This record gives sequence, C-alpha cells and structure tokens, in this order.
Amino acid sequence: MTTAQDRPTTLVPGRPPVVDAATWQAARDELLVREKAHTHEGDAIAAARRRLPMVELDPTVEVVGPDGPVPFLDLFQGRDELLVYKHMWHDGAPHQGQCEGCTVSAWHLRDTVYLQARGVSFAVVTTGAWDEVAPFVEFMGYTQPWYSVRGVPEPVGGEMGMFAVFLRDGDRAFLTYDTTGRGTEVASGSFALLDLTPYGRGEAWQDTPEGWPEGQGACWYWRTDVDGNGTWGGTGRPTPQWTRPGATPETTLGRHGDHH
Repeated sequence: MTTAQDRPTTLVPGRPPVVDAATWQAARDELLVREKAHTHEGDAIAAARRRLPMVELDPTVEVVGPDGPVPFLDLFQGRDELLVYKHMWHDGAPHQGQCEGCTVSAWHLRDTVYLQARGVSFAVVTTGAWDEVAPFVEFMGYTQPWYSVRGVPEPVGGEMGMFAVFLRDGDRAFLTYDTTGRGTEVASGSFALLDLTPYGRGEAWQDTPEGWPEGQGACWYWRTDVDGNGTWGGTGRPTPQWTRPGATPETTLGRHGDHH
C-alpha cells in the first residue's frame, strides 16, 4: 500500500509541493501574519481617504438618462453619498466593440443593494450619446442607472475608466475621491478570488515559481471568442456578453480604425 510518505513531494511540474498537514498549517500561519498586516494597512489607508479634502462642483449640470436631461444632483436619489463609475465608450461601435475593462467593473456592480442599505447611491456615466448607450444597457441587462455625460466637464464628465465619489450637502455637491487603473479592482471580487488560487489570474506579470504555467498577456480573459478562448481580436466580446440573449459570433469589433 502506498502511503503519503511514499508519494513524491510534487505531483507534476507546476504544482505546489505536497507536505503533511502540520507543515502546511505552519506555512499558512506564517502567511496569515502578512495578510493581517495588509488588512490593517488597508484600514489605515481608508482612514486617510476619509480625511481627504473635497472640491465643490456645479450640481445643476445636466446629464442625459432614460427620462432625458436631469441635473447631476438627481443621481444622489435623495441620499447624501454617491458612487459613480465612469464607463469608457467607443462611438459607433456595436455591443462587442465596447470597453472590456469597463465591463469588468459594471458587470460586477449589477446589484448595489448593500451600497443603498448604507445610504450610498450608485450610477454609471459614459461619454457615449444616449441613443447609443440605451440599447447597450438593455442588451447587457443592466438595471443600475446609466447616464450620458457627453460634453459635460469634470468631475461629472471628463476622463472615463474610473470611480468617483461624491457627497451632497442639501443642494450642494462635492467630489471627495476618485481612482483609476488598478484602483478600480475594489469593485471586482473576481480578481481577489482569483488571487486566492494557485495559478492566480494567469497573467505574465505575476510572480510565480519556475516551471509553473506560463502567464498570458494582462487581462487576457476579459475578452473571449464564442468558444471561450481569450482574444483581443475581432472575434471577441467582453466575456459576460456571451451570456446575453442574441449574442452571436463576430468578426469585427466595429471600432473606428479597426482593421480586424
């Protein structure tokens, strides 16, 4: 009979070594010390974030939604705090040609009931014209409020691909915080969950042991073809779109200057 001690310490190349339970627990406890320190540092950063100053903005500036133009103040829905995601837009592109990175954030925030329970409203804004945005929102099945901020200046409009946080004081409104790049990952729980797995996100930038599966380009799984293969070419869609009714195989992203 083969015992655990008789088995090789590694099943196949590219896997963690096999150890007994006590050895595993010791290694897990050692990592937990670092994880707790990371959590406490995150708490300290959040405390500093709450102490940032804020800048006043014009709350009467109009954005366009399903009911036509409305003042930005309406996005608070009567609450004092508002979290906004600024979704990039490719003018004239079909659904599959819209931003895959912004889809990551918007898709993860289809239900914001816990934000609302804490008194925080949520909305998505984009620079797309509303007549293009509306059918996209319907196709994606989004139920959170979307608005076009085409031509609206910062901080309501301006650069997309970020989160912005606003505070209301009566009929006044203020920008308190914004973040972009990897700062937007806080909304996407899939990233944190993938980071718990042995192979992580499967991206080339990761620090992984020698001999492990070779990582692919950053964000390779954000856009896939009909067979589920990662691709940034014309046959791809933002990954969640394949779950939508009527999604079909494609040959082009339909973006301006796209030659696929």
